[in-house]
Amino acid sequence: MPQIVFAKSGDHTAYAESQILAIGVYEDENQERKSVLPVCEFTTATAKAVETVDAAAKVGTLTKLVIQDALVFAVGLGSKTREELRQGAGSAARAAAGKESLTIEFPHNDAEQLAAIIEGAFLGAYNFTKYLADADAPVAKITIITDLDLDTAALAHRAEVITTAVNHVRDLTNTPANELNPQTLTDFALAAATAAGLEVKVYADADLTAEKLAGLAAVGRGSSIGPRLVRLAWNPQNAQASVALVGKGITFDTGGYSLKPAASMTEMKTDMCGAAVVLETVIAAALLALPVKVVGWLCIAENMVSGHATRPDDVITYRNGKSVEINNTDAEGRLVMADGLIMACEERPDVVIDVATLTGAQMVALGERITGIMGTAQVRDAIVEAAEKVDEAAWAMPLPEQLRESLQSDIATMKNSGSRFGGMLVAGLFLQEFVGDTPWAHLDIAGPSFNRGSAYGHTPKGGTGVMLRTLVQFIESQC
Repeated sequence: MPQIVFAKSGDHTAYAESQILAIGVYEDENQERKSVLPVCEFTTATAKAVETVDAAAKVGTLTKLVIQDALVFAVGLGSKTREELRQGAGSAARAAAGKESLTIEFPHNDAEQLAAIIEGAFLGAYNFTKYLADADAPVAKITIITDLDLDTAALAHRAEVITTAVNHVRDLTNTPANELNPQTLTDFALAAATAAGLEVKVYADADLTAEKLAGLAAVGRGSSIGPRLVRLAWNPQNAQASVALVGKGITFDTGGYSLKPAASMTEMKTDMCGAAVVLETVIAAALLALPVKVVGWLCIAENMVSGHATRPDDVITYRNGKSVEINNTDAEGRLVMADGLIMACEERPDVVIDVATLTGAQMVALGERITGIMGTAQVRDAIVEAAEKVDEAAWAMPLPEQLRESLQSDIATMKNSGSRFGGMLVAGLFLQEFVGDTPWAHLDIAGPSFNRGSAYGHTPKGGTGVMLRTLVQFIESQC
């Protein structure tokens, strides 16, 4: 993570010592082009150059200007909304990779806008370089110009905790399955959670049988590395509410005997990012000392093909007595999530939220950048509201009762896969069977969790860490 420092406008040293200066260009309420110009020796030249920049261009677009040997980026900010400021700061930080220093001078009027600029800078500076010997390092120091009389240290601390958590999710999502498997993901979770002061318990091997964790046992039996259920908890003495989070942690998904086509298997290392989001959300809650009990359940397994793997038509029975006929071994995520939901709800939290890269149908319905949110109406809508506050794209979805019929089984309580029409909703209906009367929401992040295109704004190519900021915001709203 880069070092973030603050300076006042007109601070000559802040401008002179920076290798790159990023200036925000935006449109005011009268659609007139405006910019924030630094008070320094190249103000006049900068002003003339900025006149050529179109503020209405795509937000985050950088126009490179070399002015008196100084490198200046004019950054399009649209109408300078909070997210446009975040995206612009992210673009500037990405462009500064390989440099020692960057100064950002964007318009802002309050703490929320300044926090967005800080977050964008931290998020945009991210780059996954673990396997690249010659990659540019992230910019080392970012100076943000602000004249607001605020506790900038507190704003920066909160932003750093949250964005560090997002970037850790990105790292885990991008790590290939030959390095990140059920054992190594569990080891990472144990180390990270312990370092954050969390309570940790791991269910593995005989524990799975003893606790009747049927879904994890069935999905993980085809792999040489067994499944795990990891419970981690932030339990402050002053807790005002309790939230349980359940995350899908399939470290690689072949589809099992319902084998995926080759082209569909190349991104299946990402099928664990729901668990990564849950892990890092609980850690962030602890580091921010939020007065809410937060318990995370990581449902970790590898869905492989072998002589021991679960077959289509197998029937499993969960600890709550519900039996499931497995008619599609590639609908494995909901099987392991059921274990986590049952365990979470037995502790009677105020609300339970599950996060999963659950269905390709999510991308068909909402595209690659919008999370589908289902569940108890009050919880679902509260999470959508939290997403709006942090500017993450999410959409409330229904759970139509008529689609439940497609999960009917002749020999068990239900099947694990039903109608492909409304497939995202059918998956939600399956999970609903395992929460009882606990207020609940299901977040399908199949598309938004991984950026398959080029980097943009503060979003890199690859893992995105989506919905972590939303979950932290939701947890804070429970205080």
